[in-house]
Amino acid sequence: MPVIRPELAERLRPWREVAAAALVAAFGAWVFSWGGLVYQPLGLAVIAVALVWGTDARRRMRFRRDIAAPGVVELIEGAVRYYGAETLGGEIALRDLVEVRLLRLKGHPHWRLRSSDGQALLIPVEAAGAATLAHAFAALPGFDLAEAANALDAEGETFRTVWRRSE
Repeated sequence: MPVIRPELAERLRPWREVAAAALVAAFGAWVFSWGGLVYQPLGLAVIAVALVWGTDARRRMRFRRDIAAPGVVELIEGAVRYYGAETLGGEIALRDLVEVRLLRLKGHPHWRLRSSDGQALLIPVEAAGAATLAHAFAALPGFDLAEAANALDAEGETFRTVWRRSE
């Protein structure tokens, strides 16, 4: 017999990484409370790591969506691959990316990735595995994950350029 109701467990599941970071921060506060020249800096370091981890986990959490679009996204060896069920898929290496846009087509958000040779890859945000794009985007120089998460939450915009490679 489960301790937590299944409905509640399902609602809390997306928050599990943020909760883990909070527990690590609490552990750091406990270590800090021991006092002394060794434990206080150690506790502060643990708290700092937990805060960075929690902030990053919260931002990546906003990339997770229910699977409502056909296709699968993979991130393998520095390349984003999309296998489309109804549309064409493709692959773009992260080193070749020059622009990332968020488009809304028929009310559904899509990532548009453009490579240096002009090819574009359109990936539905609601495709299976699309949350892994947060890891790919975080590796791009100068990419602001918070801005991308805010673009996902904005409802009225038709498109927004989230990142562009500086020349």
